[in-house]
Amino acid sequence: MLLPDKAIRCITLFKKNGYECYVVGGFIRDTLLNRSTSNKALDFATNATPQEMLTFLPNAKYENKFGTVIVPLKDSANTLHIKKSEYLENEYFEITTYRSESLYKDKRHPENVTWGTRIEEDLSRRDFTVNALAYDGKRFVDIYNGVHDLKKKCLRAVNNAQLRFEEDALRMLRAVRLASQLQFTIEKETYDALQSKAKNLSFVSAERIRDEFFALLSSKNAMEGLLHLKDTGLLQSIVPELYPTFLCDQKSPKRHHLYDVGTHLIKSLRACNNTDPIVRLATLIHDIGKPKTRSITKEGVVTFYNHEIIGTQMAYEIASRMHLSKKDTIRLTKLVRYHQFSVTEDQTDSALRRLVRNIGKENINDLLDLRVADRIGSGASPSSWRLDLYKKRLIQVQMQPFGVRDLVIDGNDVMRLLNMKPGPKVGKILDVLFTQIEIGKLENKKKVLTEYLKKIDLKALV
Repeated sequence: MLLPDKAIRCITLFKKNGYECYVVGGFIRDTLLNRSTSNKALDFATNATPQEMLTFLPNAKYENKFGTVIVPLKDSANTLHIKKSEYLENEYFEITTYRSESLYKDKRHPENVTWGTRIEEDLSRRDFTVNALAYDGKRFVDIYNGVHDLKKKCLRAVNNAQLRFEEDALRMLRAVRLASQLQFTIEKETYDALQSKAKNLSFVSAERIRDEFFALLSSKNAMEGLLHLKDTGLLQSIVPELYPTFLCDQKSPKRHHLYDVGTHLIKSLRACNNTDPIVRLATLIHDIGKPKTRSITKEGVVTFYNHEIIGTQMAYEIASRMHLSKKDTIRLTKLVRYHQFSVTEDQTDSALRRLVRNIGKENINDLLDLRVADRIGSGASPSSWRLDLYKKRLIQVQMQPFGVRDLVIDGNDVMRLLNMKPGPKVGKILDVLFTQIEIGKLENKKKVLTEYLKKIDLKALV
C-alpha cells in the first residue's frame, strides 16, 4: 500500500529524531477498501510524547490533555519538506502519542491519560478492528485481523465490545454510522453490546450525537442505519418521536399508502437525492405528527388532519434538542410545515406565490426534493404530470416580484422621476406599483413602470 509523499516525509522526520510514527485509522481502512481518501485527514500515532514532538515541530500546537498534536501543514511545510502543491490551505496532521488503557468515568473521555510505548498497545484501545490498523510505509500492523474483517465487510469491536462501548458511548453511534457508510454488517457480539449499552448514549453531548447522526443520514445506506438505531434502542436518545410512527398504520380505502408511517419515513429518506442533512432530516420526520393526529371516519377512512402543524412543533423540539442553529431550525420546521402542499392543475398563481413566500425562494427546490422522496416512499412513482406542471408554474411565478424590494425601480427612481422629496408617499407609490404587477396589470420592467409613474395621480395618494 502506498502512502502519500507528505505522510512518508512526516514519518521520516520522526525516525530521524529517534521515534516511531505510523499512519493509523480511517485513511488506512479506506485505502484498502479503494474508497476515496482525497479529503480524509491523515492521522498518525507515535511513541514520542507531545513535549518531545514540539522540539522538532516548532509550529505544531498542543492544546489538549489527550496527547494529540496538531501540525498545520502551511506553517510546517519547510520542517516536513512538503511542497506547497501537496497540501490544502487549512490542511493539518493530527499526531497522537501512543496511549494505554485507562478508566472512563463519564462514558466518553478517559479519566487519566497514560502514554504507551508500543503501537500494539495503542491499537488495543481503538474502537473497531477495521480502524485498528497502522502502517509506516514499511511495516503493516494488524493484530486484530482488521484486514480480514474488511474482506468480510464486517464491523467488529476491538477485544471486548461491552467494554469498548462502556468506555465511550459515542462509539455505538459511530458503529452504526460506519456500518451504514461502508455497507458492512455488524458482528453479533458487537451488535449485542449496542443493545445492552444503548442507554449510555444519553451521556454524550447533543452536538456530538447530532454530527454522527447527520453523517449517517447522509450515507446511501441510511435506511438500514436507521433500522439499526431503532432495533438497538439507540434511537431513543436521538429521535424517540420516531418509535410511535412504526406502530401507526395508515392503510384505508381510497388511500395510496402501502406502509406504516415509520416505514414510509425511512423509505422516503432512502429515496431522497438531496444530500443536505437538514433536508434529509426533514424527509425523515415530515410525517412525525401523524400518530398524534390519527383518526378514523365513519366510512373507515384513516385521516391525519393538521399533522403537519403538530409535526412542525415536534420538529422544533427535535431541532432544539440537537442544538441546531436558528437558520437550520427555521429551514427544518418550514420544510415539515409545508410538505403537504396541494398539487393540482387548477391552483391559482396567487396560491403558488403564497407557497413560495411561505417556504422561501431559497428552500423551494429542497421542498420539491422532499415531495419526490415522499412519493417514492409511499410506493408511488417519482413524479406525475401534475407535479411536473406544478414545477414549471413555480418557475414562472418566481419571475414576478414577491415584494417591493424585487421591483426594478426603487425609491430613488420614484423621487427623481416625480421630483419628490423623501417621505411616506414614496413608499405608498412603490406599494401601488407592486400591487399593479401582482394583479397582472403591469410588468416589472423599467420602461413600463416609468411610463405608469408619469401618469400616476399623486393627489389620490393619502
